Amino acid sequence: MKRALLLILLALAACRDEVAQSVTPVALSAEAVGHYCQMNLIEHPGPKAQIHLEGLPGAPLFFSQVRDAIAYARLPEQSHRILAIWVNDMGAPGATWDQPGTENWIDAGAAHYVVGAAVEGGMGAPELVPFADAASARAFAADHGGVVMALPAIPDAQVMAPVADTADDADFTRRLRDLSQRTGG
Repeated sequence: MKRALLLILLALAACRDEVAQSVTPVALSAEAVGHYCQMNLIEHPGPKAQIHLEGLPGAPLFFSQVRDAIAYARLPEQSHRILAIWVNDMGAPGATWDQPGTENWIDAGAAHYVVGAAVEGGMGAPELVPFADAASARAFAADHGGVVMALPAIPDAQVMAPVADTADDADFTRRLRDLSQRTGG
């Protein structure tokens, strides 16, 4: 009996089709929301990213900023192996800061990044600006500051450092006081 059961299990295993998980980049649409912020990506400026995880086919994790995706990839807490990371090519025809594109994806590992440019990504943090072409990255850096780097050369401090709060402290204190007075606090 055990032998028959073993043979049946082996036969079923042999019949199972192994299907490779697709890591093809997914076009941005109105349904794409950022993994961290859960906000619609199309409504925010700057380049975007997507990460495909093993065992989670079909829907990648989308990120409102390239910086956020790289931070996600560098953190040790992932529960699934990363199969692919795609970023917008900001040198692609028609790509602008306000409309970075919906299908102009490049492999994050092959991109040339402008690091330290005077630009903010979709969530207001400094951005890593990806380009397929090194010359386009250098031209962007000449216009906006920063340096061109390959992904492994980008220091963690450029990816995971907290964003300075630029809010006017005096204005914040005044608004907090006004709110407290209205609520009786």
